[in-house]
Amino acid sequence: MWKQFLSKLPRKSSASGDSGQCSNGTGIQRTSSCGSVPSARPASAIRRMSSAVFPSSVVAGIEPLVSFKDVPNSEKQTLFVSKLSLCCVVFDFSDPNKSSVEKDIKRQALLDLIEFVESSSARFSEAAIAACAKMCAINLFRAFPPNYRSGSSGGGEGDEDEPMFDPAWCHLQLVYELLLKFIGSSSLDAKIGKKHFDHSFIVKLLNLLDSEDPRERDCLKTILHRIYGKFMVHRPFIRKAVSNIFYQFVFETDRHNGIAELLEVFGSVISGFALPLKEEHKIFLWRVLIPLHKPKSVGLYLQQLTYCVTQFLEKDPKLASSVIIGLLRYWPIINCQKEVMFLSAIEEILESTSQAEFQKCMVPLFRRIAHCITSSHFQVAERALFVWNNDHIISLIAQNRQVIMPLVVPALEQNIQNHWNQAVLNLTMNVKKMFSEMDEDLFSSCLAKHKEDEEKRVSLEVKRKLTWEKLESAAAFQPVTGHTAVLVGHQPSANMIATLI
Repeated sequence: MWKQFLSKLPRKSSASGDSGQCSNGTGIQRTSSCGSVPSARPASAIRRMSSAVFPSSVVAGIEPLVSFKDVPNSEKQTLFVSKLSLCCVVFDFSDPNKSSVEKDIKRQALLDLIEFVESSSARFSEAAIAACAKMCAINLFRAFPPNYRSGSSGGGEGDEDEPMFDPAWCHLQLVYELLLKFIGSSSLDAKIGKKHFDHSFIVKLLNLLDSEDPRERDCLKTILHRIYGKFMVHRPFIRKAVSNIFYQFVFETDRHNGIAELLEVFGSVISGFALPLKEEHKIFLWRVLIPLHKPKSVGLYLQQLTYCVTQFLEKDPKLASSVIIGLLRYWPIINCQKEVMFLSAIEEILESTSQAEFQKCMVPLFRRIAHCITSSHFQVAERALFVWNNDHIISLIAQNRQVIMPLVVPALEQNIQNHWNQAVLNLTMNVKKMFSEMDEDLFSSCLAKHKEDEEKRVSLEVKRKLTWEKLESAAAFQPVTGHTAVLVGHQPSANMIATLI
């Protein structure tokens, strides 16, 4: 039936103005990948075929393919609802040649709707708001097939798989653009809109952020930010729903494609928090943002995560010590690339750390940095030594040199004696010279203490070796009978060693 009527429509190519990519001023780049879009048809031709092609229940009393220019202002909201009803039809894009004309008609209807929302000055009726929410839900909310996720583990640092692109994007993109403009329109009454763009709608929208298609995630990021700004009543729920996504990612699945986008949205949300910070917001920092450093895929979103953390520190600098101690709790042990990232994050956090907060965490922090300095992985050692290139950190170290220098100097001496990488050796010598110029007497005493400790360590090693030799000698002369128990692979007890000594 559709084919008989649609075959009578002209099939001219559209103007080139909608081909390729074009910026529409909303942050969504519009693309055309559905083939040609039909050129504008005479209103009479549309009127002749639309009532036959589209059921009366869909048309809702007015021809949906009529242009908004061809109806009086009093009927434009009705036409808006009719076009939204028409766009509730979802097509199969697995076969690009299937229903191509119908797809083009829907695409043109979506473009008309976007143009109307942009130019409309009258308040949207509740029927129009409900119809828009329904159409967006029908087109956007879908379950991703299993193989959609299996090719991506949420991203390791070395994950170079090509992203998957949704074949229906040419329609999805226009629906996203319509939703973005509709939510941001001054013609939308937030008090009415919150009833239709409700908690259920928001949760399903958040679930779409696990899409493999980066274009879709980018659109969702912008829309989520717009919803958060438009509907103040939904803000606590959005924060809770996003926290649940983070909890599930960190403690259960270790897999999600949209963590970076969610953090990007929350970066701007955090910057808008009122002072003093609510306890709820501090809990979000401690229970959500800090544990997000744990997953192995942290490299994919570390930049956005660090920005969120630094936004908290700008709001309340007294949180710095708890943040640093939290990072030390999740410090990687065997992942050297992740360790380099942590050192970079620590440096950025220290740049906004006050003297009082620095003193609360400097001992465990510089024990860890000293351990990194002696790392056999040259990138870790190099990045740890680069900390001394930061003027603010050098100032903090200088004011607390009595505590920090004894922790770091032994690591510097160990590097000079044992490290294999020349670049690390050069940086070590630079830091050693800096300490010497900072406080020569303290530096000399630290060197002397390190030398003394090394002599004690060597003496203990020699003593331990001699003790084992005595044990082995005594065991060699001890007769072994059939019922004599023989201790194998264990160190001697304190009583045995005391007896032999």
